Amino acid sequence: MDWRNISEPSLRDIMERYRLSKCEIIKVLICLESHFWYLHDAMGRTIIVSNRLPVKVSRDKKGGLRYKPSEGGLATGLGSIYREGDNIWVGWPGIHFDNITEEKEASEKLREENMKPVTLTEQEIELYYEGFSNETLWPTFHYFTQYALYKKSYWQAYEKVNQKFCDEVVAVANTDDTIWLHDYQLFLLPGMIREKLPNVSIGFFLHIPFPSFEVFRLLPWRRQLLDGVLGSDLIGFHTYDDMRHFLSAVSRICFISNQHGQLNKDGRTVEVDSFPMGIDYDKYASSSASPDTLSREVKYRTSLGDQKLMLSIDRLDYSKGIPARLQIFDLFLEKYPQYVGKVSLMMVVVPSRDSVDQYRDLKEEVDLLVGRINGKYGSVNWTPIHYFYRSFPLNDLSAFYRMADVALVTPMRDGMNLVCKEYVASRLDKRGVLILSEMAGASKELSEAIIVNPNDKHQVRDAIKRALEMTEEEQIRHMEIMQATLKKYNIHHWVKLFMDRLVDVFDKQQKMTTKILDDTAQQKLVESFRKSNNKLLFLDYDGTLTAFTPNPREASPDEELHEILDLLAKKENTEVVVISGRDKNTLEEWLGQHNLEFVAEHGVWVKSKDQPWKTSDNLDNSWKEDIRPVLEIYVNKTPGSFIEEKDYSLVWHYRKVETGLGELRSREIISHLKYLAVNMNLQVLEGNMVVEIKNLEVNKGKAAAKWVSTNNLDFILAIGDDATDEDTFKAMPEHAYTIKVGDNRSAARFSMKEPKAVRSLLKQLIEE
Repeated sequence: MDWRNISEPSLRDIMERYRLSKCEIIKVLICLESHFWYLHDAMGRTIIVSNRLPVKVSRDKKGGLRYKPSEGGLATGLGSIYREGDNIWVGWPGIHFDNITEEKEASEKLREENMKPVTLTEQEIELYYEGFSNETLWPTFHYFTQYALYKKSYWQAYEKVNQKFCDEVVAVANTDDTIWLHDYQLFLLPGMIREKLPNVSIGFFLHIPFPSFEVFRLLPWRRQLLDGVLGSDLIGFHTYDDMRHFLSAVSRICFISNQHGQLNKDGRTVEVDSFPMGIDYDKYASSSASPDTLSREVKYRTSLGDQKLMLSIDRLDYSKGIPARLQIFDLFLEKYPQYVGKVSLMMVVVPSRDSVDQYRDLKEEVDLLVGRINGKYGSVNWTPIHYFYRSFPLNDLSAFYRMADVALVTPMRDGMNLVCKEYVASRLDKRGVLILSEMAGASKELSEAIIVNPNDKHQVRDAIKRALEMTEEEQIRHMEIMQATLKKYNIHHWVKLFMDRLVDVFDKQQKMTTKILDDTAQQKLVESFRKSNNKLLFLDYDGTLTAFTPNPREASPDEELHEILDLLAKKENTEVVVISGRDKNTLEEWLGQHNLEFVAEHGVWVKSKDQPWKTSDNLDNSWKEDIRPVLEIYVNKTPGSFIEEKDYSLVWHYRKVETGLGELRSREIISHLKYLAVNMNLQVLEGNMVVEIKNLEVNKGKAAAKWVSTNNLDFILAIGDDATDEDTFKAMPEHAYTIKVGDNRSAARFSMKEPKAVRSLLKQLIEE
């Protein structure tokens, strides 16, 4: 094949013919170095979406528009992505346009830089951004619920603006694009895009902490927020704790369980994981060594004189713990007066939302504390706190980082906090000490820092003394370890790690996606059945041949099913195996009159024609005495649930239980039983409104494989609806027809919607 002339239709033909994913084909193309140019067309574009664009649009003194690039970590890390080819960054430009001409001018200018602006009205900015995002979500997610406002008008604006973002993304996106969404302002966006583009690859990353379930549940719109973000294929957080809190909220609110961070939402597999965000290490190291930075350092050191310096840099926000930090410095000087006149705190506070009452009050509190401490301890030739309420350019910050003997980073709650990482990267002499709050995500990586609880003021006070007295040898040892970590796990590593994982997740989804058994495929299946000489059919019962019922005993076969099975079993050279989780007595009672073969209890019992029931060797059911009491506890506290006992398994049913409660109890049972099953050679299976525990040695796949291996078959059909049927599908040879009922994420080749469709197919097989 000439790869140079391959077209998109040809690519899709290859994918279908050889059952290769697009990702696998791309790996082949990568090996063909002379054809790198093709990769862009094969993979599609990358579309980045965040509340703000990496460029801020503002007005100059003459009323014209000016464009200032952002120096934030996200803009730096993703800069190399959105500027490539036809990739694009969608977001708000940071300004309200006064007229259409101005908006058009900005749109054209930004489009040249691969950016697409989302225009917002002043009211939308006030209600969506300042309102719901920063007065509802921000305080709730940072555990400052006393500041959270739950206004309906805020929520309505949040929905409206997320839809606005969706419209802009859908207008430029194709199904083969990769879309990466960012942060709490866009929680609803993944679900909205998924509704419009069901097969597109979507990643979402949250840059702030995710709170515990008990806090998150306070939000009136908690379910809508979770349903929205679950439209993603991959959801990322800074820390494992945030990931764990999110999965707990999904389990308790959406009643969706997870297996090792994977959960199923609307037939899709969604993966959740932690991806700690790094910084552009080389950028800060280079800035620290630049002549401009060195000259500024000399100027500042000359002004400060011969004294030790502690550094604190924050945006004005109650989550940063600025007042507490000042109180701690006061306690430090009070307890250790020998440092009065010898240690100063340089505190940079970047202005933020100081028109909002609580932020204005916070600034006033900080101003008063700084004034009080300076008045209490200061002298003519020494100022305890050098306080700056403004932002500084990078070279100034780099000079501050170089000068600081100690960096005091003690937020009350922070998703990551990059200031501490910037400080470490800037310490080219490998000296200096970092005091870091355990409430910051960065503390999970920078364990060589002095880790403190910012609520324990005396602990932080004493940590300052320890930092100031630490030997140079110890400083260098800690700093070298932290620098090595930050060099490896920098911003570019973070971007690559997330994007590679998103590709892998999408690739796995493609492999698990089954093709709907349409009329053409069904006709081909029927023709193959009629032409074959030796045919074998594996048919699951519940959810496949018949629909589920509230009471399992009510799912007995009707006349239509009896007729279908009877005629199928009478066809020449056709073996029909009913392979079910039902007990053998029930199957015998309901279907024993037909010339069928059976697999009962997921493979525990097997019955061939005119033969007695046989069981697998070395099976033991003594474990029931230990497990049954556990299930009985859950029956006693869950009205409507009951236990079904089979020869070698126990089943907890919750189909009649109140919606939500049954799902919640099933999560508890699964967690409880899996712990018990580890040393008992058992497995826990989750089915449709049931939890079953049985011996580890048996499953439907092993039982089915015995039929497949002992017959010379030219036609095999396996149909099932449950997770346990996946074992059957995997045991089938490549030429077999495998069909999953009710879900299109399966190892099966095809899928069907419901048992009615299965019966319709079987009727066609009966017809001559």
